[in-house]
Amino acid sequence: MSCGCKTSGDSAHSCGPKKTANGCESVNTCGNSYKLSVFDWLSNINNPASNRCDYVEVRFKNDRKLFYKNVNNVPLHIGSVVTVESSPGHDVGVVSLTGELVKIQMKKKRTSEESALKIYRLANQKDIEVWQEARKKEDNVKIDARKIAHRLGLEMKVTDVEYQGDASKVTFYYTADNRIDFRQLIKDFASTFRTKIDMKQIGFRQEAAKVGGIGSCGRELCCSTWLTDFRSVNTNVARYQQLSINPQKLAGQCGKLKCCLNYELDSYLDALSHFPSSSTTLDTEKGRAFCIKIDVFKKKMWFAYIDSSVAWYDFDIDLVKELIAKNKKGERTLPLEDLKQPDAPLHTIDLIQENSVDRFEKKNKSFNKNRPQNQNQNRPNQNQSGPNQSPRKNRPERSDRPQNTEKSERPERVERPARTENQNPNANPNPNKQRPQKPQQQQQPKAQLEKAEAAVDPENKPQPNPNKKKFKKKFPPKKDNNA
Repeated sequence: MSCGCKTSGDSAHSCGPKKTANGCESVNTCGNSYKLSVFDWLSNINNPASNRCDYVEVRFKNDRKLFYKNVNNVPLHIGSVVTVESSPGHDVGVVSLTGELVKIQMKKKRTSEESALKIYRLANQKDIEVWQEARKKEDNVKIDARKIAHRLGLEMKVTDVEYQGDASKVTFYYTADNRIDFRQLIKDFASTFRTKIDMKQIGFRQEAAKVGGIGSCGRELCCSTWLTDFRSVNTNVARYQQLSINPQKLAGQCGKLKCCLNYELDSYLDALSHFPSSSTTLDTEKGRAFCIKIDVFKKKMWFAYIDSSVAWYDFDIDLVKELIAKNKKGERTLPLEDLKQPDAPLHTIDLIQENSVDRFEKKNKSFNKNRPQNQNQNRPNQNQSGPNQSPRKNRPERSDRPQNTEKSERPERVERPARTENQNPNANPNPNKQRPQKPQQQQQPKAQLEKAEAAVDPENKPQPNPNKKKFKKKFPPKKDNNA
């Protein structure tokens, strides 16, 4: 049993154990949540008049709604499943609005009270079962109807199919650009589906309202949720709002111009009433200038010379009005370059820092820049050495460390004269650059000379270094003559 709370109008939807034939007990959260619903803001207010409204609004599949008269005074509220009058037979629908607001809706849609049909009763279990079985056939019937229309070569599109509550009639909604000959089509439909056939042509906007979808804004289409009347939209609406005439961006799901272009049109027209005409020209000493662009929000107009339209100059509308008044008096204004005033930079402070995309990267960069500076401050002795000098020579503890006797006791390095630049392969390529020496290093050659003289005496044999590692001598493998 359906209570009418699902947006798509599916009759198989259930609200839970609280669902009854009278509708949902939680009307505010369930029974009035379908699409194209009207909020009953008079539901909690008692009618002071003695006579109450006997008309109710009943919703059927998708956006089809009709008004009926409660002649039998059946207690109804939003979400009640009722059996109503139809031709032929009867139909089953869901009450979508009651009370005094129904008269306002009837006046808005220009529906006369005399043409309203009657409500028979609350739907019983048999009515609802027949209604649900008929609704389950709609998808398969729509596919078969499209195949038949394609086989006959008709340029039409079957958009939606709706069965009547007693399954005595089926209505086909279609869209077409030209007139369609239904004589053979209705015969094939009647022989295939074995029921009364009704064909209704709808527009492309009504098709989008029935099918539904997601718009370019990311929300559900307005025509399928709350929009009931379709106002005409033309390209002048886009021109008033300074939009580019791009059909791909201005068209909606229906292929027509978007209905939302009319939403802010009144605000733009009100703002443009304070602007001079866009065809305004200014007579300056340098030449005539014409308007190129208008910014409604900043209240500025851009002008350029007719001879050179590359350079644009923006002015406030108050200044433009003063210049137009001078031209009317027959006076020429100053050139646009002299009239242009430099824009004062606006210094804004973003307290939340949401506009900066790289706000996290800036913190990391500043941290990495400060990191080597802190390391150099902790090591004050490293910066005293020269650029080509290794840090080990700067340590004063080197003279106290035990030195390798074999390397220091070689007499060749002391006796041989210093090599020239051509003979020394390890010479510094830049002879002008000399390594800075500390006063501690100038005293070291005396100790080295004394150790070298002691190494010349044959009696003083060099002592082996106990810390030196011993390596086994490797011999090449012997050749095998028999190989």
